[in-house]
Amino acid sequence: MIEEAPSILNTWIQDWNLLSESWRVGLVVFALVAGTAVVAYIASFIVGAVERRFQKTDNLWDDALLHAARKPVVAFVWLQGVYWAAEVAHHYSEAEIFSVNQTILQIGFVFLLVWTLLRLIKQGEQILASPLKMKKPMDYTTVNAVSKLSRTVVIITAVLIAMQSLGYSISGVLAFGGVGGIAVGFAAKDLLANFFGGFIIHLDRPFKVGDWVRSPDRNIEGVVEHIGWRLTTIRTFDKRPLYVPNAAFTTIAVENPSRMHNRRISETIGIRYVDVSGMAEVVADIRSMLENHEDIDQDQTLIVNFLAFNDSSLDIMVYTFTKTIEWVRFHEVKQDILLRISEIIESHGAEVAFPTRTLHLPDGVRVASNGKPAKGRSDSDSSDEAVDEDVEQGRAPVSGSEHSSETRGDSNQADGD
Repeated sequence: MIEEAPSILNTWIQDWNLLSESWRVGLVVFALVAGTAVVAYIASFIVGAVERRFQKTDNLWDDALLHAARKPVVAFVWLQGVYWAAEVAHHYSEAEIFSVNQTILQIGFVFLLVWTLLRLIKQGEQILASPLKMKKPMDYTTVNAVSKLSRTVVIITAVLIAMQSLGYSISGVLAFGGVGGIAVGFAAKDLLANFFGGFIIHLDRPFKVGDWVRSPDRNIEGVVEHIGWRLTTIRTFDKRPLYVPNAAFTTIAVENPSRMHNRRISETIGIRYVDVSGMAEVVADIRSMLENHEDIDQDQTLIVNFLAFNDSSLDIMVYTFTKTIEWVRFHEVKQDILLRISEIIESHGAEVAFPTRTLHLPDGVRVASNGKPAKGRSDSDSSDEAVDEDVEQGRAPVSGSEHSSETRGDSNQADGD
C-alpha cells in the first residue's frame, strides 16, 4: 500500500482538472511535506509519551530502546514523506536528481538503522557502567571497549551495505581490501601496533580509567583519564596530560599502585650506644604499640627488631603495613606511628642518635689554640708538672692561646737554662 501511494497520487493529479498540472503537482508536493511534518510531530509525541510511561517501570532496557529510537523514528517519517514527494515530482519532471530517489531511500534507511543501533549501544554503555542503575556495575574500561568494538562492527557493516546499494560488488571490495590491506599494514604498522596495543590493554586490563599507574622503565606516572585505540591519556601529578601510544605498554613494565592491598612503613631508627641497656624494652614497647594500633593491618608482616651496630647508633628495624591505601591518610598514620616511637624512646630515658665521633688522644698530647696537637717535652718534666698543676687549679686553660704561649715560654726558658 505504501509503495502504491505515489501512483495513486499521480492518478488523482491527472483526473483533477480544476487547476493546471504544475499547480496540481505543487499542491500535492506541499501537502505531502506538510502531512509529513504533522505525522512526524505525532510520532515524536507518541514515542515520548510511551517513553515517559516506561520510565516508571523497573526495566531499564525498554527505556533505552525507546530513547534510542525516538529521533530515528521521526527521521524515518521525514525520509518516507520526502521520498513520496520526490517520486510525485519525478513523474512530472525530467530533472536528473529525481532519478536517484530509490537509492537515497535505501541508503537513508540504512543510515537510520545504524543511527538507532549506535544510540542503543550508547544507552547500554551508560546503564552497564552506572552504579546508580546497576547493583553490580561492570568495569567502565571493559564496557567502553565492547562499546567501541560494537560501534565499529555496525559502521563497517553499514558501509558495505551502502556500497552494495550503490552498485558496488562487496566481493570485489573485500578482495581489494585483502590485497590492499597488506600494503596498508606495512605503511601504517605503527598505527596498527597502537591499535593492537589498545586491544591488549582492554583484554588484559592491567589498568582502567581512574587508576594510578607508573612505569619503572619510563618516566610515566599519573592517573589514567582515557584509554583509546591509539593513545592512552594519563594526567600526571603536576596536572599535565601525558599521551602514551598504546604500543608502549606491550614492551614496558607497568605498576598499578591503585590495586595495592596495603601501604608499607619501613623505617630504620637508631638510638645512642649509651642506651644499649634499654634496647630490649624499647623494641618490645614499639612492637606492642604497633600490635595494638587501629590503623595497622595485623594480618600482614610486622617486624620490630634490633637490627645492627651502626657507626653512630644502634639501629632498630620497623617494618609493618597500614590498612589504608589512600596516599594522604597513609602519611597521617605514618606520622602518628613515628611520634609514638619517639615517645617510647624518651620514656626509657634514651635518645634518638645522630652522627657523632669520639677522638682519643695519647697521654702527653694537648690541643693548642690552632687546633693542632702540641707534644710535651721529655726534658722538662718540671715545667709540664707546673702546667698540669696550673690546669688543675684552674689558673691555666687546657687549650687556648695562654696555654700555648706558656708552654712555649717554658720551653724557651728550659732551652736557655
